[in-house]
Amino acid sequence: MTKPYIRLDKDNAAVLLVDHQTGLLSLVRDIDPDKFKNNVLALADLANYFGLPTILTTSFEQGPNGPLVPELKEMFPSAPYIARPGQINAWDNEDFVNAVKATGKKQLIIAGVVTEVCVAFPALSALEQGYEVFIVTDASGTFNPMTRDAAWDRMSTAGAQLMTWFGTACELHRDWRNDVEGLGTLFSNHIPDYRNLINSFTTLTAGK
Repeated sequence: MTKPYIRLDKDNAAVLLVDHQTGLLSLVRDIDPDKFKNNVLALADLANYFGLPTILTTSFEQGPNGPLVPELKEMFPSAPYIARPGQINAWDNEDFVNAVKATGKKQLIIAGVVTEVCVAFPALSALEQGYEVFIVTDASGTFNPMTRDAAWDRMSTAGAQLMTWFGTACELHRDWRNDVEGLGTLFSNHIPDYRNLINSFTTLTAGK
């Protein structure tokens, strides 16, 4: 049965960055490491650009999972930061759930490492609680395509929407006339080919 089109709304969305930790990042093998980190930072940039409430969380930092990627901490100095002492599913941590509820948003944009655990578990829990869940697939990573695909299937079947950071940004923005320069800069900073496009546009419009 075809489900109705539920689109992202920048006034009703929050971003959950789950377990982008230095140790866990070494496990990501379903996407090139440099591309993956670029995608994570692109998602973080769009969260800042659209002013979306953002929550950072880590799992067992003192163990092999390691600390949060430092760039994320720098980009969100005042965001809720939940260092979970041991809960594998972030939704099992009361502080994390309270931080989500405090945003007042009903749409959750989720990305993390690894996909079938750190992303899937809280995504499924949030869906169960009535949230609309959007998974940023290219800012989430795991061991290999097989485990990734199994996780995507599980979340999608439960009602999560699978997206990319670029698609997420476009759906939130809705209309180029809202801000050509700002969105163009966001894309240019993370997509080299898009930088060429914007440079060409800027050159052409400067001559008018």
